[in-house]
Amino acid sequence: MEAEPAAAEGAGTEMAAPQKGRCAHFVERKKRFCKMVPAPGRRFCGEHGQQEKENDRKRIPCPLDPKHTVYEDQLQKHLKKCNSREKPKPVYFVQDINAGLKDVAEIPEIQMPVSSLSKEELEDLITKLKKASNGLELHLKEQILSHQALQEALNDPKNGESAFKHLKQQASILGNMEKLHLLGPGRCFVEFGAGRGKLSHWVDIALQNAENVQFLLVERATARFKVDGKHKRKDSIFERLQVDIQHLCLNKVPILEEKKLPLVGIGKHLCGAATDLALRCLVESYTTCCDGENEEPVPKRSKSDKTELASNSSTDNERNEEDTLENSKPVAGIVIALCCHHRCDWTHYVGREFFKSVGLGPVEFHYYQRMSSWATCGMRESITKSSMNDEESEDQTNNTEEHDQAYSKTEGGSDTLQGLLTVEERKEIGCLCKLLIDHGRIEYLQQRGYKAALQYYTESAVSLENILLTAVPRQSWIPEPTA
Repeated sequence: MEAEPAAAEGAGTEMAAPQKGRCAHFVERKKRFCKMVPAPGRRFCGEHGQQEKENDRKRIPCPLDPKHTVYEDQLQKHLKKCNSREKPKPVYFVQDINAGLKDVAEIPEIQMPVSSLSKEELEDLITKLKKASNGLELHLKEQILSHQALQEALNDPKNGESAFKHLKQQASILGNMEKLHLLGPGRCFVEFGAGRGKLSHWVDIALQNAENVQFLLVERATARFKVDGKHKRKDSIFERLQVDIQHLCLNKVPILEEKKLPLVGIGKHLCGAATDLALRCLVESYTTCCDGENEEPVPKRSKSDKTELASNSSTDNERNEEDTLENSKPVAGIVIALCCHHRCDWTHYVGREFFKSVGLGPVEFHYYQRMSSWATCGMRESITKSSMNDEESEDQTNNTEEHDQAYSKTEGGSDTLQGLLTVEERKEIGCLCKLLIDHGRIEYLQQRGYKAALQYYTESAVSLENILLTAVPRQSWIPEPTA
């Protein structure tokens, strides 16, 4: 027989009694009985055991997380194993190593929303935006590629429309990596914002015959349905680093200390400020925060230095460059699909110097990162909920795709800016904002010796966030193609 229903609080509901073998406590908030399994001979689970009349033991809220309770006489034992307890930091955790801005005086105060600006203030921001964008490459090159590793999956009729779109994006990312000679043996691929690890999965498939390949999957939250367990070959190693990119020091990751392989940083729809944190993690902290703290970072070269070097023996220069790159444990390349510019932050942004050079500061940055969501506000009619990047929201834990958010709370949408700007004008301004923010990232990489570029890596019908950032060392030791 089924257990008796709980108190009268459950009466009148569709489920008049708990399921057999389940807790008899009625959860008012969910309008159903608790589904936990009680101990043999008990009617209530441990969480609701205080309702057991024959049980005199008292349950109290856990001091670490009051959302659950614990027997008072077992509190000390529980605190040692509670999932909410503070866990020891991993060796590669270095507080705020990639955070960026340290001077709090430069951090802007909270600004008004765009919708609160007057017409004159908005026009002034747009004028500054267009002036700062003068001279920038406004029409990006299309680099929509594919890769053989995904052809079977792309041709599989079992994949739905959403899965097919993600496969096309992953195939193009791999195609761009191959074009830059980044797919090869003896590399460590670091996937930032890894989520389920799908991008690394396909890189591993593409490199199934390569030797000495490692993968580090960086994700600050736990992820369900990970694909890491599918990788069984001995030549590749998958390791997850559950840490915020802001605090990740790659030099202290044991497997990198041991093997010292060149890195390739990758990411698919790396949300907002996470892109800036990842770039700083690769370009700055990986060569300066060392196991040998006495090591000096590789100095930047001025234009005069380069001219002087050009007059010397080119063979010696190339040899010295290769030695320097080898000693500094180089980053072989960076390939990141960008998104969520409205989630960027001046504190973490790597392009602050570029913004200042064109007469802009934290206040303008605040409004431009908010206005960047206008780039997708004209797409409401043509894109349905089912075709949005629902998988990204699963892969990019706790973050929302920029175009997803644009449907519900776009700053200065058609209602708030009625009569001031048309949909097409908002879209054009939003694209300029995104381009300006991304150009700051390109300048940052170029100043640090990288050949960096932006390109469209997929059609807008596949993903509204279709821009890929790529970078390789300018004087690269990666061999050029022979043909």
